[in-house]
Amino acid sequence: MPDKAAYAEKDENTLKRLFDELPDEDALFDLAELFKIFGDSTRIKILFALLESELSVNDISTVLHMTQSAISHQLRILKANRLVKYRREGKSVIYSLSDTHVNTILSQGLDHLAD
Repeated sequence: MPDKAAYAEKDENTLKRLFDELPDEDALFDLAELFKIFGDSTRIKILFALLESELSVNDISTVLHMTQSAISHQLRILKANRLVKYRREGKSVIYSLSDTHVNTILSQGLDHLAD
């Protein structure tokens, strides 16, 4: 950790550049909202289950020992935030992760906790 005495105030150009590089308020708000979705352990469990395989609501409820109603509620939130997608297969609805970014977020979160 740097010595406080060795720290020099940043010049105005550096501070202006840092300010200019900040994402706009709307993007920061949306990012904060996205991270709130990851603040629920049930949703995290669902995402981890979907890392392994596409699953139906019934499959997820079996794996997590939860009611289908509880799983469906969380899946609606995950769908609304584009973290999961679904497709119909006969009478079943099959869920999967929306894209590799979700996997990356979960993996990096675990890596961060392991350090």
